[in-house]
Amino acid sequence: MNESPPIALTIAGSDPSGGAGLQADLKTFHTLGVYGASVVTLLTVQNTVGVQAVHCLPPELVSSQLEAVCADLSIQAAKTGALGNADTIEQVASFVGETSFPLIVDPVMISKHGHAIIDDTAVEILQRELMPHATLVTPNRHEAERLTGIAIEGPDSLDHACRSLLDSGAQSVLVKARFADRMLDCYTDHDGSDTFETPRQISSRTHGSGCVLSAAITALHASGQSLHQSIRLARDFVAQRIASASDIGKGIQPLNLLPNGHHVSTKPSQKKGL
Repeated sequence: MNESPPIALTIAGSDPSGGAGLQADLKTFHTLGVYGASVVTLLTVQNTVGVQAVHCLPPELVSSQLEAVCADLSIQAAKTGALGNADTIEQVASFVGETSFPLIVDPVMISKHGHAIIDDTAVEILQRELMPHATLVTPNRHEAERLTGIAIEGPDSLDHACRSLLDSGAQSVLVKARFADRMLDCYTDHDGSDTFETPRQISSRTHGSGCVLSAAITALHASGQSLHQSIRLARDFVAQRIASASDIGKGIQPLNLLPNGHHVSTKPSQKKGL
């Protein structure tokens, strides 16, 4: 009998264009050798150009999905993405509070195109109810500013925001900040802080990059990597997948999430038959 792969769970919204949300999460899990399960929280009408509509699923349907998946599968790690509204966040928080697997919370609040995903009430519930269950919270700069009220303008304010988020109950925090010429991500837990710095990639192929980062951390952690090593490897993974991405769509394009990191040619072979 073949050995079972690690299993990771994404609790997130759907992107029908496939570049972000649970579709990107599942592709990332698969590429990193992890079996992916998913709980759908909301449906979007979107593509690489923008988000046209968001429809939240009934919270009880989200709970039923969680119960079905977790009653059957042995989840090694899970992540949340867009949760939609306060009622759904409360349901998810109540459920994960009774579980033991690591939870990565990606507090998705706004799309890459600037479309708001959750309102202020939902943000408050996320902070109060869900973040205390988080092994790691992974906001970008703008999400961290909304969660803390701190304007992140450089390394000092970035560190201040991380510590403020840690005080909200999460076990650890990774705030992703983009400045003029560099990416500066600050990791903080109760033992200290660490900074990951890389040159900024100028690219239009970043649709879903935040989803992919949190999904990669989840997959790597489910595979047995330490949380810190999972973050380091996931950052490298995202950078490579942006650099190798192709033109898909007419707007902000998705990362390359094909297994092995390359595209398979579908053009007919030019070789003649025997």
